[in-house]
Amino acid sequence: MLKSKIHRVTVAAGLLGDATSLVLSRELLRAADLLPGERVDVVDITNGSRFTTHLEEAAGGTGVAVLGGANVRLAATGDLVIIIGYGSYDAGEAERTDPQVVFVDRQNRITQIGHDAAADIPEFDTVRGDTLVESAGGRT
Repeated sequence: MLKSKIHRVTVAAGLLGDATSLVLSRELLRAADLLPGERVDVVDITNGSRFTTHLEEAAGGTGVAVLGGANVRLAATGDLVIIIGYGSYDAGEAERTDPQVVFVDRQNRITQIGHDAAADIPEFDTVRGDTLVESAGGRT
């Protein structure tokens, strides 16, 4: 189940020779209920790539989002990505669990925290994810 999502993070690519991971600042990890070492999916809004990596915590700084290793071949500096964390829950827990959804600006500063994974982002002219079927005329 979806546990956490950080929406529209701006990437700064690291070095190809670095450890293959995604380094995030402490405030982003905490706001999204993510841990160093946790496995996440990264979806690149800019180029459409999707990959799995693990998280590391940045030593300092606000809004740090740096890719390392082979990941730099999949997302370039300046790309916008969605970072998705998952959890395993039994049926009862799944019904009671709301995902932690974090929205950030172009400097990766937190602008909003909520629990609606389909929420639109007015400042970016997006629409709710669950209305896409309606806007496609019911076609899937």
